[in-house]
Amino acid sequence: MANKFSKGRGSGREKSEYDQKIIDIRRVTRVTKGGKRFNFRVTIVAGNRKGEVGVGMGKASDTAGAIEKAFRNARKNLIKPKLTKDFSIPHESEAKFGSSSVIIKPAKGRGLIVGSSARTVFDLAGIKDINAKYLSRSKNKVNNAKVTIEALKKIR
Repeated sequence: MANKFSKGRGSGREKSEYDQKIIDIRRVTRVTKGGKRFNFRVTIVAGNRKGEVGVGMGKASDTAGAIEKAFRNARKNLIKPKLTKDFSIPHESEAKFGSSSVIIKPAKGRGLIVGSSARTVFDLAGIKDINAKYLSRSKNKVNNAKVTIEALKKIR
């Protein structure tokens, strides 16, 4: 039986208040004289479901290290958009990032009417009634998540 003074498993780190979801993992190859070197690039959305959300990217030679770096980066880039008391947005907003563009609107009593990476961003932010539409044909999940964050930043 472990007491509060024991040095057992899990005693070093407490659980973070932020939930995380991986939206993209890529294996990146670098060709060198001796052969191929593999690195991993991970993109994570982190949020506390109480109005804070962020997107982060991490690169490392193993997936665990890349996930850790991405989560740290997402926590560093957290935003707290202005929300209504029922966790929706007060007005319409649109943004463009790279080739992705999105328009977000409040949808009272209709739930999350969004697709792709925006669903993950809004879910981890705790936003309930919202409608989002990608105006571009971009399938890039990373840019779609970042453009959603940009649209949330524009809300006053």
